[in-house]
Amino acid sequence: MKFRPLHDRVVVKRLDSEEKTKGGIIIPDTAKEKPQEGEIIAVGSGARDESGKLIPLDVKKGDKVLFGKWSGTEVKIDGADLLIMKESDIMGIIG
Repeated sequence: MKFRPLHDRVVVKRLDSEEKTKGGIIIPDTAKEKPQEGEIIAVGSGARDESGKLIPLDVKKGDKVLFGKWSGTEVKIDGADLLIMKESDIMGIIG
């Protein structure tokens, strides 16, 4: 991928959700909710504080994260559906 987010933004690839319920019912694609888990694909250099000092991000490439349902902007880069969001939209790192 030839895309690098700026400042405190990250690029996230959604992780696939389960296609069946616990009871074994298969959920069609049209009824599925978009997953709120993803993997960090790329990170920006960090945010700057009032004095101009660079504050590095807490997440790094490869981290599995949990984010809000309506977080980020959906984009297509190199044929892949990705999200670009600020680090503050991420609720936490999984694992």
